Amino acid sequence: MAPAPKPHLELLIAAPRGFCAGVDRAIRIVELAIEKHGAPVYVRHEIVHNKYVVDSLKAKGAVFVEELSDVPQDVPVVFSAHGVPKSVPAAAEDRGLTYLDATCPLVSKVHRQAERLVAQGKHIVFIGHAGHPEVIGTFGQVPPGVMTLIETAADAEAFTPADPTNIAFLTQTTLSVDDTADVVATLQRRFAAIQAPRPDDICYATSNRQTAVKAIAAMCDAMLVIGAPNSSNSVRLVEVAEREGTPARLIQRAGDLDLTFLAGVGTLGITAGASAPEILVRELVDRLAEHFTISEREVETNRETISFKLPRGLEAAA
Repeated sequence: MAPAPKPHLELLIAAPRGFCAGVDRAIRIVELAIEKHGAPVYVRHEIVHNKYVVDSLKAKGAVFVEELSDVPQDVPVVFSAHGVPKSVPAAAEDRGLTYLDATCPLVSKVHRQAERLVAQGKHIVFIGHAGHPEVIGTFGQVPPGVMTLIETAADAEAFTPADPTNIAFLTQTTLSVDDTADVVATLQRRFAAIQAPRPDDICYATSNRQTAVKAIAAMCDAMLVIGAPNSSNSVRLVEVAEREGTPARLIQRAGDLDLTFLAGVGTLGITAGASAPEILVRELVDRLAEHFTISEREVETNRETISFKLPRGLEAAA
């Protein structure tokens, strides 16, 4: 008896998706540091929020730790793409450690903006998620008390600055474009004098991936986002799809997919957060092909050509 034919599943694959220039640069910094110095190379915090990437780098000789105090003497240490407080490189220098800063240049731009605003005497409203490494790193660029964290439009409504005429706002780079717009609108309605950043701090990759999801969500019965649960930009992609009325799930690997989620689904959207490699997208497509007759189409809304320079000293190794 012939096996029953597989049901058909159309895949709409969002583009851009996956690695951004900042993530690509951070991973390359760790790889080149291992080539230059030999293993082990220590990395403070996950270099990017993706288990597959972290495990791949561990296999090459990277050792991941949460605090600088966990790094032995006489081994190099890399700081993650999310950025670190100023106290971290200062402590590394005090110990005589060789360190490489893999902070995304777009996050570094926010750090410099914060410093300039504080130098101008401004109080900063920082829009972001409490406890996220990028938020911790940005707050660590300026003295205590000169920046207030705002997470929601309700927070913005309740915020009462000492001097409403002398405030500015900055944002975490990986937020929802729509949610941030609501918070900013609330702040600007309440405080006409609030100074906005130029250009907008939400990074090109975050914006582009959210735009790509919006472009396909309405055409899909469901969406899958490949990314880690602690990856802010990946979680935001799920929220963007759901806001468009499309059921969405975040998965780290193809093996995490509960196939019952696809019951009644004829068209499935797929994307990947900025720290998820393309190999995980292909792994998911291959798993789906085991259960469905698939057709796939990439829907491109933007083409990314940005790249960032490596730190001095690693360029030659590249």
